Amino acid sequence: MYKLLFVLFLFVQSTQAALHPLRLSLCEIEYSSREKLLTINLKLFLMDVNEALVFDPNSTELAFCQPNESADAERLLLDYLNHFFYVKVNGEKVTLQIKSKKLSGEGDNVALGIFFEFRQGQSLKSLEIKNAIFTDLFFDQSNIIYVHVNGGSKSLMLNKKTTTHQLTF
Repeated sequence: MYKLLFVLFLFVQSTQAALHPLRLSLCEIEYSSREKLLTINLKLFLMDVNEALVFDPNSTELAFCQPNESADAERLLLDYLNHFFYVKVNGEKVTLQIKSKKLSGEGDNVALGIFFEFRQGQSLKSLEIKNAIFTDLFFDQSNIIYVHVNGGSKSLMLNKKTTTHQLTF
C-alpha cells in the first residue's frame, strides 16, 4: 500500500513539475486618435509558444530573441498567430507584422512579448478581437485583453468557449 502511494506521489510531482502553472496570455491594445496609431502588445509564456510551434515546451530550437534565433522562428510564430488571433479595425482585419519582440522573466515564467504597430487613417469606430491563442492546446487557457482608446479602458477575458469580442466606439 505504501509503495503504491509513494509511486502515485512521485507521478503527481513529476506531472506537476512538467506543467506550466498558468494558462494565460495578456494582450494590450491601445489607440490614440491624436497620433492615429494602434498598438498591440501581446505577452505569451515561452513554454506555451514552444508547445504550440514545435510541440516541446522546453525546446530551444527556435531561440526567440537570442543571437541564434532560428530563421523560421518569426514565420512560424506569425503563422500560428494568424490562425488564432486577429484584430479588425472598422471591420477590416489588420495585417500582423512584428515590429519588435523581447523576452522577460526567468525559468518557467519566461514571457515572449510581441509588439505590433499600425497607422490608422480613419477614426476608430469598432474593434473586433479574436484571441484563441493556445485554446487548441489547453482547455483552461484564458486570454486577457486590455483595450485603451483615447484614455478610456476596457478589459476582456476570452477563452476556448468565447474567442471573439466586438467593441463599438
